[in-house]
Amino acid sequence: MKEVILIKNGELALKGLNRRTFEDILIKNMKHRLSSLGKFDFSVAQSTIVASPADDSIDLDEACEKIAKVFGIAAFSRAAAVEKDFNVILDACVKYLEDELSCAKTFKVEAKRSDKKFPLQSPEICRETGGRILEAFPHLTVDVHSPDVVVNVEIRDEYAYIHGRQIKGSGGMPVGSSGKACLLISGGIDSPVAGYMMAKRGLELTAVHFASPPYTSERAEQKVHSLLGKVSEYSGKIGLWVVPFTGIQEKIKDNCPEEIFTVIMRRMMMRVAQIIALREKAGALITGESVGQVASQTLYAMICTDNVCDMPVFRPLIGMDKDEVIAISRKIDTFDISVLPYEDCCTVFTPKHPRTRPTLDYVERAEEAFDYAPMIAEAAQNARFVNISAR
Repeated sequence: MKEVILIKNGELALKGLNRRTFEDILIKNMKHRLSSLGKFDFSVAQSTIVASPADDSIDLDEACEKIAKVFGIAAFSRAAAVEKDFNVILDACVKYLEDELSCAKTFKVEAKRSDKKFPLQSPEICRETGGRILEAFPHLTVDVHSPDVVVNVEIRDEYAYIHGRQIKGSGGMPVGSSGKACLLISGGIDSPVAGYMMAKRGLELTAVHFASPPYTSERAEQKVHSLLGKVSEYSGKIGLWVVPFTGIQEKIKDNCPEEIFTVIMRRMMMRVAQIIALREKAGALITGESVGQVASQTLYAMICTDNVCDMPVFRPLIGMDKDEVIAISRKIDTFDISVLPYEDCCTVFTPKHPRTRPTLDYVERAEEAFDYAPMIAEAAQNARFVNISAR
């Protein structure tokens, strides 16, 4: 009995004539994610992708753990692939799902007959399969509304597939199907979640982190490496650019009003990030800002920040409260890393009394106090590259 993984690709089915392009990207992502386990063969039919291990020794439990974190998958299940002989199918249902059915009290059978040449129609498949299961497991009863186990029989072109419950996938769109964007990442809770959410919409990620030694430590940067490592379990490989930012921050501190220090700092960050984004052929910036969460994230501050950008700025957390963000950070396992007590450059130079309603005119006049353009170019030029991959 051959065992495979059946993958349902969710919203990709709505892509019409472009669907195959999206499916090809999804298969490419799955091949890359599963490459450490061994070779898999993939086939596509009727909104379902079949992943078949080329070697029986491949650990399908570990393969399922990896597939669960691949964006673009609505649901998946391990399944037995058997020949389309109904007696073989009946025997396989009993044998393959024995452990699940032995522990259950109720069950039902669902059938999908994609191969219309198969002699039995779906209701007959359900009826005969249910009878055979009741013979083998007399303690069971049928419950069509809320069964403990759903026995699925799918009759497709090459094989019949038998499987139990479907496991929910990560959903979204395949990474790389929507382009590339540059994530501004600190060591906090929000920015890793923002990166995760935009990767879920199909964006390939590159990242920029601003380091300010000696005010920030190497452990603060390592914290960012760890956060991106968690995000990369979903997004795939992430290129990180570490930008030396001390000189710019000190220049702002010495020349600009303290009350708008954070706004000016973020404008400088956006300028540097945009240079790196263009270098990386990324079409947008991503931040973890949420309206009103802190003084630098008011509508007025964001207007001032966005004014220096010539590309879109995505803020996927914009309408979320902290509890909602924390819930996602726990789900993707970044929360415990984010709360480690290593300060980033955003917290080191925080003003005591920040202005919550800065005006663009006031901010631009304050920036005229020093010649920042050469410093921006130098910071972008001296950024250090780190390749982050899932562990």
